[in-house]
Amino acid sequence: MPFNTDLTRALGIKVPIVQGGMQWVGYAELASAVSNAGGLGLLTALTQPTPEDLRKEIRRCRTMTKNPFGVNLTLLPALVPPDYGAYAQVIIDEGIRIVETAGNSPGPVIKQLKAHGITILHKCTTIRHAQSAVKLGVDFLSIDGFECAGHVGEHDITNFILLSKARQTLGVPFIASGGFADGQGLAAALALGACGINMGTRFMCTVEAPIHQNIKKAIVDAQETDTELVLRRWRNTSRLFANKVAKEAVQIEKTSTTGQFEEVAPYVSGKRGRQVFLNGDPDFGVWTAGQVIGLIHDIPTCEELISRIEREAVNSMKQTQSLFVGQGQTPVGAAGTVGENTNNPQAVVWGVGKSKL
Repeated sequence: MPFNTDLTRALGIKVPIVQGGMQWVGYAELASAVSNAGGLGLLTALTQPTPEDLRKEIRRCRTMTKNPFGVNLTLLPALVPPDYGAYAQVIIDEGIRIVETAGNSPGPVIKQLKAHGITILHKCTTIRHAQSAVKLGVDFLSIDGFECAGHVGEHDITNFILLSKARQTLGVPFIASGGFADGQGLAAALALGACGINMGTRFMCTVEAPIHQNIKKAIVDAQETDTELVLRRWRNTSRLFANKVAKEAVQIEKTSTTGQFEEVAPYVSGKRGRQVFLNGDPDFGVWTAGQVIGLIHDIPTCEELISRIEREAVNSMKQTQSLFVGQGQTPVGAAGTVGENTNNPQAVVWGVGKSKL
């Protein structure tokens, strides 16, 4: 086991990778595949229409993996909010030991879960919200940068700054979320102080993801510029795949003279987004995707993906370490060693003679 981080030790996983809790994606097929591959798979609670349906999905996932898996419970504004307490109680009753929380006013649910010793990973888009979550007693923070899919917050801070700020200010271990797809990203996150990464869009594009093959192909074919920020006007910003519906929604949002949400509501219907994953028409409705789509070029199994990320991360960390030359040691490069009697010791670039500069 090459990785030994706060995350791997606390969760009992091999590779410090958490599968993001994604609406209409976080079913047992995907969660179990991620866990079987050495990461942490997550069921998405609100993908299930009732708490009892969540209970059935938890039990189904247990038949598919013997490794640790968790449940995502996201609290978002709604005209008729779900019974979050009932979903949390099912999580408790079923003996789930790891929960990813996100969204608004999570205090009561976190308190309910912590009373039963459950490990909480709470997702935040700002340091201020992260500090509030620390006071609630969460065990890990998932720091969600502006690159991420779905709800990006309203501050537009990318992960390079957020992660460094988290390292400087938070007393709780944190995970990097948003913009990760490969081992180089994992190595970079660890170097910035994170104890692991959270990946959503990358896991959508795997064999086991329970979405239509056409959508996976759309992700592979996409560039990092193929996302849209929708609902900025109402301070409920979401990053979506830049299909026809998302672009139309943005246009209405920008040109509306009334500012009434009802004008754009039909375009951002979650039900139509659900149908996209079933019928394979990427333009049928809106669906979330992060800027990381520009880094995704294939559709591997979860086992292949996590093994590859593990290998790439280890190699990247070794390569980075090799760039440091200790006191008294002689640098060695492709052009040879550099010293008083070899090449030109005054050369700015190692191994390049004065005649070549």
